[in-house]
Amino acid sequence: MSVQRILVTGSADGLGLATARDLIARGHQVTAHARTAQRADTLRRLLPDADSVVVAEAADFSQIRTMAESLNSTGPFDAVVHNVGIGYREPRRIQTVDGHAHVLQVNVLTPYLLTALLTRPQRLVWLSSGLHRDGHASLDDLDWSGRPWNGFEAYADSKLFDAVLAAGIARRWPGVASNALEPGWVPTKMGGPSAPDDIELAHVTQVWLAEAADPAARRTGNYWFHQDPAPTHPAVYDPPFQDALLDACRRLTGVTLPDLTPNGFS
Repeated sequence: MSVQRILVTGSADGLGLATARDLIARGHQVTAHARTAQRADTLRRLLPDADSVVVAEAADFSQIRTMAESLNSTGPFDAVVHNVGIGYREPRRIQTVDGHAHVLQVNVLTPYLLTALLTRPQRLVWLSSGLHRDGHASLDDLDWSGRPWNGFEAYADSKLFDAVLAAGIARRWPGVASNALEPGWVPTKMGGPSAPDDIELAHVTQVWLAEAADPAARRTGNYWFHQDPAPTHPAVYDPPFQDALLDACRRLTGVTLPDLTPNGFS
């Protein structure tokens, strides 16, 4: 098994930390990510063998741009794990410094922006959720500025959009294995203490897809649950909706995904 260079976003705790720790234990060069300098200091103690730890607030496009520029200067990654995200427990709509709904920016726009700005990796891993099946395949009022806030719906929509982006980029970037997964409802900070699924299995598929030692993990355009294909919302594999979402992300971030070339799934 060759050593892979892997970026894991949102790796200061929870599933991201578990993913980064396992990849390091398997001999890979892992770049971990934290949102603040204080969390980064803690992360360096938790992952002393990490290749590096980068700092960027996921709700601030300027910081993500700076991070991407810095990472590109060190060479391409073999895999990027888009783990960073926030849950649905916000009691009100919080607006980021860029003017977007917090859930939308952190869960959807930031991974899109990072994907567009980084030197293209061989593999992209998108953390979705089983709740994506409750999402609405609508791009009207993505920022929740003209409708009553519903944190659960906003979260479900964001996780639907992550799965759509994974599939849409798989179609447009034939040389990149872009896949989404659901970790299960597990007792993380996001899932809550009463979540019933196995926390020990939750990050395994992220590690499997990022490492790609198994030929099945090198396939593209798939949606996984515990290393098995899983059913999705119908919009995930709807090319017109994929294209419309990619265009919305371009408009909201000001950055176009490069080299868009339509292509079928492998």
